[in-house]
Amino acid sequence: MWTAKYLKEAVNDLKKLDSSVQRMVLAGIAKVSQNPLPQSEGGYGKPLGKKGGKNLTGFFKIKYKGIAIRVVYTLVREEKVFNIVAVSERDENHCYDLAAKRKQAYKDEIFKNKF
Repeated sequence: MWTAKYLKEAVNDLKKLDSSVQRMVLAGIAKVSQNPLPQSEGGYGKPLGKKGGKNLTGFFKIKYKGIAIRVVYTLVREEKVFNIVAVSERDENHCYDLAAKRKQAYKDEIFKNKF
């Protein structure tokens, strides 16, 4: 099992959602915590790369099709931690824009276990 850590902004994102949606998002995060590695390594992670003109290489997403939600996270492999960076409705590239802004604000810390 991997440990999920949340940026304070991601916690605020989650709180903005309806409580029933929050439960579904948390259930998905719990499932992914079993193996958040990229799908190419047998995990659940879907790599982002370049999305909406933003370089999100090293970021992964969890898609919730039925509720149109995206969760963006990074990995700290040596500590078996995955950092939840953004939780947002699937509104064009909004979730990816949030992730890119937070990447810039946190710099390399977003890829470490330091927040």
